[in-house]
Amino acid sequence: MHWDGFTAIERDVRAMVADPRWAALPVPARAQAMARRALMTPDGACWLFGAHARWYRLDRVDGRWHLSAPPGSPVVRSAARPPHTAMGIPHLLIPAGPDFAVERGSTQAFVGPDVPEGVTERIRALVVAHRRRHRDDFPLPESCFRDVFAADVPGTVAAVWGTIMWCAYAPAFDGNEVLLSLFGEFLARPLPGDDWVRWLPPVPLDALVTLYTERMLARPGEAGARLAGRMAGLVTETATALRADPRFRPRADALLAMAGPAAARPWLDEPAARAGAVRQAWLARCPPHLVMATLAETSPGEHFRHTLYDLVEALGHVAATGADPRAVAASLLAADVAVVSPGVVAALYPWLDDEMRRSLYVALTDPAHPLRGCWPASGELPAALLPSGRDEAAALLGAAYATGLAWCRLTGTAPPPRGFPVSSAVVACLMHQRDDAVPELSVTDEFDDQSSSGWLFHR
Repeated sequence: MHWDGFTAIERDVRAMVADPRWAALPVPARAQAMARRALMTPDGACWLFGAHARWYRLDRVDGRWHLSAPPGSPVVRSAARPPHTAMGIPHLLIPAGPDFAVERGSTQAFVGPDVPEGVTERIRALVVAHRRRHRDDFPLPESCFRDVFAADVPGTVAAVWGTIMWCAYAPAFDGNEVLLSLFGEFLARPLPGDDWVRWLPPVPLDALVTLYTERMLARPGEAGARLAGRMAGLVTETATALRADPRFRPRADALLAMAGPAAARPWLDEPAARAGAVRQAWLARCPPHLVMATLAETSPGEHFRHTLYDLVEALGHVAATGADPRAVAASLLAADVAVVSPGVVAALYPWLDDEMRRSLYVALTDPAHPLRGCWPASGELPAALLPSGRDEAAALLGAAYATGLAWCRLTGTAPPPRGFPVSSAVVACLMHQRDDAVPELSVTDEFDDQSSSGWLFHR
């Protein structure tokens, strides 16, 4: 067995931070302990396993530590050694303790592996129970939901849908996904996507908060608090049902921590509602070990870094062929940016370390560079990048789609309604491995005149 410096250091740091004495150490002492566990690879790059239980790389250009997935090459990993001189460790990179307890869940999209039947049935029960709520009590507010639902759909249905989309790591759903069929009769127009996949945009936290806050402000006193409490309760019931699927769990747990107190004590956020600060109040209730789930809301740049890290990890299988997962991830990022919005690349460079930045640049600007060979061709991934199985392909699809949504959010770019080139190419790896079935459809009389949900399903 070969020495793997990255595995050894990660194991050592995890044990050190898990020690109850760690939290009591003064910050300088913790920084010194972390500095002794830095690594240097043969190319001179310095690495640190730090905050949020992830690796960071020291940028030799700007002198800053960047969140960066470690190298995948066994040769590079086995040659890593502690640096000859001690390095200063920024306090933000020093593990506090709770951040190491984070559960990252699964990066899989909802193509290939279905949403478990138990989850779907619990969501179905919520939709059935709340679909006929009086629309005077629960109107559909002016928000992103107006782009999805017919005007006479109650806000309770939007609350269930919005919670699903907020909790999903990567809301790319199989066109035959039973969970989506529950909402077909309420939709104002077809969901964005193609014959196989619904490429859905994430729902921002603001939209969920509005469903709750608007009810509190619409009616004075106890009546408004009662309606707001019901809306917060529906959000928490939906999040509780979603927890059974690891693709939802981390964000569902964060949402439960934020909305749960409002459901139990509907008047809790009334002062914040009148000050227009309910979103801040919810985010403040998120505990330290769950804050990673809210990064898209609080720091789009850091969220982009973490999703790109996930993409590198999802490409770990290419290391067996001698390819560098980090360089491949940068190339696939370039493939999406080049097609969707090449002008935004300058806004992405500051969030990458010097090596990833260089890989992204050459992949975009040099058609003859070998990294161009990673780009999809004729809608398919190169053979060398193909995942070995369904679960690996679903993880790559989810990480690629999440990364696309993240850089779009960071740069203010509208996500493409028919998917990003890389995500779409990964779908081709899953088409023959899907195990779903077209569900039986039923449309109630109340919404029968709006639209049929049959267009959701394709074979």
